[in-house]
Amino acid sequence: MRRARYFIKPRRTTRLLTLAGLVGCIWVFGLFKFVDLIPISVVDTSSRTDAIVVLTGGSLRLGEGLDLLAQGVSENLFISGVYRGIDVQELLKNLKRKPQQIESQISIGIAIDTKGNAIETKVWMGDANIHSLRLVTADYHMPRSLFEFETIMPKKIIIPHPVFPDKVKRERWWTWPGTASLFISEYNKFLFAWVRNEIETLASYE
Repeated sequence: MRRARYFIKPRRTTRLLTLAGLVGCIWVFGLFKFVDLIPISVVDTSSRTDAIVVLTGGSLRLGEGLDLLAQGVSENLFISGVYRGIDVQELLKNLKRKPQQIESQISIGIAIDTKGNAIETKVWMGDANIHSLRLVTADYHMPRSLFEFETIMPKKIIIPHPVFPDKVKRERWWTWPGTASLFISEYNKFLFAWVRNEIETLASYE
């Protein structure tokens, strides 16, 4: 009996290693598929929407949102994820914009994560009777943002409008440690969001 047990353990270890290798291969395959989802350009630059929604995380996003507002792409701008205690005038001052020209067109939220961005945007859109939006965020953040927004607001029209930080290197991204780390982090967060949504969907059926 002791000999039998001795031979079972290596088999179990081999199976575990094989399973781990298979999971690793699937994860790597999924990572490259995820990177393919990251936009490389703004497909729709001119369609009007009821609102522009900017997810904070860099001045490039805010600047793009304000430029779109100035261009008349929409008459409303919602900035989601602003630090508590910051008002519109202070925000515009920090961005060196003139508050008196556009302050009345801007609203702000205080969400701390991407799902929170989607939830507070939905609430704001409902209060303002808004049905379509142009979503402004970084290119690498767009797949997860769209997933969260489309899950929370499946009946709303959402036009993605990515911005492209200089630090993100798309060409041979796996050779750039900073970009590779960023993409891997976003991919893992995307997987977590997907799993969380699947669990919540299953729970709703019980």
